[in-house]
Amino acid sequence: MRVVPTVVLCVLQVVVIVFIVVLIVVLTVVLTVVLCVLQVAVYMAKRDFVDHCDFVDPVDGVILIDPVQLKGRKVYVMLSCTFRYGRQDMDVMGVAFRRDLFVVTRQVYPELQDKEKLTHNKIQQKLLRKLGDNAFPFFFEFPDNLPCSVALQPGPSDVGKKCAVEFEVKAFCGEIQDDKVDKQSSVRLNIRKIQFSPESSKVVPTAETTFEFLMSEKPLHVKLSLPKETFYHGEPLKANVEITNSSSRNIKDISVSVEQVTNVVLYSNDKYVKSVAKEETSDSVPSGTSLKKEYTLYPLLAHNKDRRGLALDGRLKHEDTNLASSSIVKQEVLKEVQGMLVSYKVVVRMIASGMVGSSEVSLEVPFRLMNPKPEPAAPVKESEPEDMVFEDFKRAYLKGIVYGDDDESPTEA
Repeated sequence: MRVVPTVVLCVLQVVVIVFIVVLIVVLTVVLTVVLCVLQVAVYMAKRDFVDHCDFVDPVDGVILIDPVQLKGRKVYVMLSCTFRYGRQDMDVMGVAFRRDLFVVTRQVYPELQDKEKLTHNKIQQKLLRKLGDNAFPFFFEFPDNLPCSVALQPGPSDVGKKCAVEFEVKAFCGEIQDDKVDKQSSVRLNIRKIQFSPESSKVVPTAETTFEFLMSEKPLHVKLSLPKETFYHGEPLKANVEITNSSSRNIKDISVSVEQVTNVVLYSNDKYVKSVAKEETSDSVPSGTSLKKEYTLYPLLAHNKDRRGLALDGRLKHEDTNLASSSIVKQEVLKEVQGMLVSYKVVVRMIASGMVGSSEVSLEVPFRLMNPKPEPAAPVKESEPEDMVFEDFKRAYLKGIVYGDDDESPTEA
């Protein structure tokens, strides 16, 4: 019978003990992280926050926690605005193509102020009453120099982060505010900063010019006008074209288009010009004749799906979006801080053909494309019932759907 040496047995016992200790430590850490994730929930009444030009809707909500499961950790809420230009794997020499335009973090638990001082509306009050003593309010105010949510539409083959201005509310637990936050121990919710159309202007956008040609005694006169300065998403756009052809040239191949112009003003000077609606006609204006006609265009995202580089209003995962609204920049704000600037114009083009060749003639008029200002919401009455409907945003509910790195962690809203 072979006898195992005592030294070997001792070594095996030590290895087993070390393995058990390491396993216990790992399980404890994993369990703590899981509990931290599961016991923090964010509740917000809305995800769209409006820039009214003179002020911006504040970001407020309520966090529900389980103090016992946090095991002494603190809970923080962060509001951030990030400009991203390019994918994460495009970083050059350690410099990421992203910039935090605004970041603010506040401790929610343990409380640093009374709940009453952080409660700013009746929705928060109702949430606090419904969720109980372990619910805590949070409140942020936007500075007046931040851009609105906007993103460049990626192509069908593009993967990873897109060029975008994004806003995010993130709740996380940790020993201190500067702890490194991993994805599993935080709750993230994308929000949008949007802007509605300002008060309607009486300005009627109009442009007209005269073109002179070689070997032609008289000129060509073209006028382009729109009925108003601001159009709403989904609204047909009517463009009036007047052509008086006193020249010796013949005008043909008249086309009218709506073009979106996107200037990336941070990290680069890229400029994207995309036609989002176009009408090509067989209309002609022979020498010595004139034309006066109204053209109707429909600048819609539905007609421009999967077009790479098209600017869109910020998109939330659970709903669709539209073409980006026109950028309105306040006079005292640096344009570079905006990340991307979006504008629109109507362009009429035509070919002037003659004996000595043909040339293209064009004329353009700028306009705004925006969302209409909604009617004021009815105030919440104290007598209204306490029943509230909660919409969940959880990956567990989206069977078969795989997101990229910008997945939202389990949240409630």
